[in-house]
Order: sequence, then structure tokens, then C-alpha cells
Amino acid sequence: MTDIELRHLAAMAAVAEEGTFGRAAARLGYTQSTISQQIAALERAVGGQVFDRPGGPRPVRLTPLGSVVLGQGRDLLARAEALADAVDRFKAGDGRIDIGTFQSVSNVILPSVVRRLRDEHPGCDIRLSEEEPDQPRIGDLDLLFYDGRVDDDVEHLKLLDDPYLLVARAGTFPDGPVPLERLDGAPMVAWPLTCSQPWMEQAVTRGGARPRIVFRTAVNDTLLSMVRAGLGSAVLPWLAVRGAGVPSDGGLSVHELRPSLPPREIYLHWRAGRTRSPLARRAIDIAAEVAAGLAPPSAGA
Repeated sequence: MTDIELRHLAAMAAVAEEGTFGRAAARLGYTQSTISQQIAALERAVGGQVFDRPGGPRPVRLTPLGSVVLGQGRDLLARAEALADAVDRFKAGDGRIDIGTFQSVSNVILPSVVRRLRDEHPGCDIRLSEEEPDQPRIGDLDLLFYDGRVDDDVEHLKLLDDPYLLVARAGTFPDGPVPLERLDGAPMVAWPLTCSQPWMEQAVTRGGARPRIVFRTAVNDTLLSMVRAGLGSAVLPWLAVRGAGVPSDGGLSVHELRPSLPPREIYLHWRAGRTRSPLARRAIDIAAEVAAGLAPPSAGA
């Protein structure tokens, strides 16, 4: 059976449907001798004749062995066609992609990435997971967004610098930039000490301010609700501020800090040395385009 080839089965099916070797050859674009050779090779592989050949103008007919072979052969040909179709769709960008993300990217960058992927490849299967571990690992993910570099066997693309801004209850500070020293001793609400948060708070301390952290939460909406309530101000990256729609929120004000803090860096990672699917390659290109179209304030603005 290992000597049977799909082209042999395709020739057999054409002969059975057309009734003659000549018409089968014309349908498949072969010569009649080529069809005869393929049928002969099939008969050697299965150990018997698959067609009775009466000769003359009379059509050939399947033998009992031929009926068995053709019945199974049609299933194999159908599976081969399905495989070819799946490969074509995969090359065109369909298939499954698993992406790791976090709040800010989920709110600002990923919606555009997902929408464009779905518009271009309606049959694609996009799976997202949102976590912010201290030590991220790409694991079985195709792509991983993270605010920093990942200690793993990965390649990466830096998408943008994400500057830190001060979000306060309206009227807490005058309009315009706020000196960093004004935060010394001031009540602050903040993210938990994961990801880039410890690094940011150390930068605030090095700038000469020691705020009083009165509440921590990983949920941006909750954090900003506490700012509106007057519990304290918050130092947040621009992506988080934009994702929450804060500039249009009348109860809050957004300020740059002077001196400004070093921005956090947003990266997109994928496993090194692994062939990326067309869908993953397209997702990387779209993410880069979306990030390039964003306009966070520069450190010196």
C-alpha cells in the first residue's frame, strides 16, 4: 500500500467516472499512455486488476477489488483536497494565533490589531490572554506584549515609549506640568508592585519625592475611581490614561511631571528560532503600524 500515490487514485476515479482511459486522460490533462501507466502501477500495488477492459468502444468497468480500492481511494482524495485547502488558507493568513497581553495594550493597541486581522482573514482564530506576571514567559504563545524585555529565548520589537503622567482630581494642581517635588508626602493610589511599577516608584524617589501610597489595585477603572473620589493622585503611563478616556473626563486632570520620569517601554515578543505563521507575521506588522500611529507626549514636550 505504501506504493500507492494520490495521482494513481485520481486517475482511477477519472477512469471510473469517464468510462474510458482516453476520456480520463483528456479530463486530467494527461496522455492516454500516462493514465495506463498509473493504473498499472496501482494494480501492482494492490495485487490485482481494478478494471475489466472489454476492449473496443465498450466502457471499462470496476472489478470487485476495484470497487474496494475506489471506495477507500475517494476518502483519501477528499482528505488530500481538504489538506490542500487548509494549507492554502493557512498561507493566506487563516489559522489560530495566541497572544499574551496586558491592560494598556488590550485597551489601546489590540482592538485595532484584532479588527484588522479579522477584516483581512475572517476565518482566523484569535485567542487572547491577559496577565501581568513578574517573570513573564512566552510558553506556547505566538506573540507576547509586555512593558519591558522578557528573559526568555525570544526575539522582540519595541513598539513605543510610554511616558508617565500625573492623574489627579480636577483642581488638585494648577494647569500645566507639576514639579515632581509636589508629590512628596502626597497621598497616591497605585498599581501593585509588579511589572514596571517598582521601577517607576524608585524613579519618583530618586527625583526627590516620597508619596504616601494609600491604595493599590491592578484595575485601572478602580484606581481612577479612587482618584475621582479624592483618595489620592496617580502616576500612570500614557497608554493607561488614554485607554481609560481620562482626557475627556471632567472630574480628572492630567499633568506632565517636571522633571519627567523615564518612560516605560512597550515590546512585542515572539519565540526565537521558530517559524512564524503568516497570521503572526501580519499581526506583528499591524501592531507596529498601530503603535507608530499613536502620539504619546515626548519626554521634553
